[in-house]
Amino acid sequence: MGNSDTARIPEDKWHAVLSNDRSCDGQWYYGVTTTGIFCRPSCKSKPPNRSHVRIFQTASDALSEQFRPCKRCKPVQQQLPDEEWETQARSYIEAHYHEPLTLTLLADVLHLSPYHLQRTFKRLTGSTPAAYIQQIRIREAMKLLTSTDLPVTDIAGHVGFMNAAHFATRFLGATGLTPTQYRGAKREP
Repeated sequence: MGNSDTARIPEDKWHAVLSNDRSCDGQWYYGVTTTGIFCRPSCKSKPPNRSHVRIFQTASDALSEQFRPCKRCKPVQQQLPDEEWETQARSYIEAHYHEPLTLTLLADVLHLSPYHLQRTFKRLTGSTPAAYIQQIRIREAMKLLTSTDLPVTDIAGHVGFMNAAHFATRFLGATGLTPTQYRGAKREP
């Protein structure tokens, strides 16, 4: 993976790499000699040093030169439609709602930019990822409040709220009741 074949990168291709130009995807690929990874032109990874970039006409060319496909843009796989990204985001949130989740973390897991994730998720679901996370946390807290005798502070922690007062405020906003009131109302005969 030496630099012997790094003739000057054409300006239009270099500009496509810097601007993450999706219209060039499938027409050519670029590899970074220092990492041994190759990407689509639209890859959102950090722009490489221009002197370390090689251009490949096909993914097979890059693979034959011992470059590995990027885990972010997955140049040897089909790009997923927005609906599949949204499904993956929902699945990840539902499996990890009790952990600290940020838009940046979710975007990294899904190999998207935070902006694209936020915009696409909201367009398809009508709510932001943060609002969806809160909805799942409140739903799970409701289940725990009615099915266990755990203290409210413990339930807050179990569903991903680091602060019990913040949890109580969010719960009240979502249900119209405090967690304690909700528990009492659901347990009355």
